[in-house]
Amino acid sequence: MKDQSRKGLLFRSEDIKIIMQEELCSEKFPKSRMIEERSSFNLIFLLSPNIHLEAQDSGTSFLFKKNQYILHYSPQESTAELWTENHEILKYLQIQVNYQYIFNLINPGSTKESIDILENMMNNNYIFLHKETPPSMTVEMHMILKEIVSNSKKGVMQKLLVEAKIIKLLILIFEQFDEKTTDEILPKTASMIKKFVDENFHKNIKVEEIGKLIGINQNSIRKEFKAQYHTTITDYISELRMLKAKKMIINKEIMIKEIAIECGYEYVQNFTRAFKKKFGLSPEKLRNE
Repeated sequence: MKDQSRKGLLFRSEDIKIIMQEELCSEKFPKSRMIEERSSFNLIFLLSPNIHLEAQDSGTSFLFKKNQYILHYSPQESTAELWTENHEILKYLQIQVNYQYIFNLINPGSTKESIDILENMMNNNYIFLHKETPPSMTVEMHMILKEIVSNSKKGVMQKLLVEAKIIKLLILIFEQFDEKTTDEILPKTASMIKKFVDENFHKNIKVEEIGKLIGINQNSIRKEFKAQYHTTITDYISELRMLKAKKMIINKEIMIKEIAIECGYEYVQNFTRAFKKKFGLSPEKLRNE
């Protein structure tokens, strides 16, 4: 994965280009040059701390914290220079999508909402979330980027996966901006984690991995989640899995093994043990009662 990211270009089609940049800024090469093609939307995810970005055409400057992003529309081809402080590692992911693809996707002639979305995108209203602060990536965004970067599919399957992930990213961005208030940025860390777990409890997710993805110490994540919801993340995941299993168990056409996999258990014996601990009897006995 590291070797691939150093090559820069991860994916390219007629409509989409994805570039992962990961390099050490040195005295010899202190800056990295990024190009935005004509009539393109650019999602730029800043993955290392204290990244400076200076647009060469307009002279606009940004200073990004780690795990911030912007969605920028470029009507003409433009260039920008990026660098880090103290010659640290520069890491960012650029997803470039051409205008016509977005236009066809949103279909602005269909509803007023779609017209407003496209206008907001073209007016660069998705750069600042609150008080000229670039928005921060959510847990879901981190997971999607990881899936894009580690994707091993080829051909049509790769194209379909990339397009699906980009659409999901756009949905998350629109939702994040819809949730902003004049006083604070929502959602908070604990509710972000809860939302992520609610949508992914059937997968093999770990607190350690979530902590790495959002750039927050895993102990802090555990503490904030328990303070707000009065349970641990692990227990909450187990509770969601057991509730789903209990609903599925009444359908005798579904095998116990299938239920275990659907609820996030790789091994049936682990599922049976957790089920018996929760409900006092095995899945088979509950099904036959």
